[in-house]
Amino acid sequence: MAGVNKVILLGHLGRDPEMRYMPDGTAVANMTIATSESYKDRDGNRQERTEWHRIALYARTAEVAGEYLRKGSQAYIEGRIRTRKWTDKDGQERYSTEVVGDRLQLIGGRRDGADGSNPAPQHGGGGDMGPAPTDEFDDDIPF
Repeated sequence: MAGVNKVILLGHLGRDPEMRYMPDGTAVANMTIATSESYKDRDGNRQERTEWHRIALYARTAEVAGEYLRKGSQAYIEGRIRTRKWTDKDGQERYSTEVVGDRLQLIGGRRDGADGSNPAPQHGGGGDMGPAPTDEFDDDIPF
């Protein structure tokens, strides 16, 4: 039986997405998202722990992130864990673990001074992360 590699995150961006394009023109957005959880320590004091997650988005999902997300934006991401391995200029093997996002939903609307009358777009791609048709762009609020 095959295993399951599924990640769901709801958090805030630590910086604006970094956009780049592959040689074939496919958009790539790299960003970090912070998630926080609270707990009480032994003395009953409330503590907060923040985890930072590296996110990679591709194709139309990356373009949406680059257009609408900014530092501090809240976003919902569904994806899978991927670890990349490479050799640096000194010959050392390096590893980087990140979440490859299959689905992105913007939470809270646009942050660039828009009047808020347009809800935040949401975008989800299939498992292949190939270019998604633009008609998958759903501007309706899901509730």
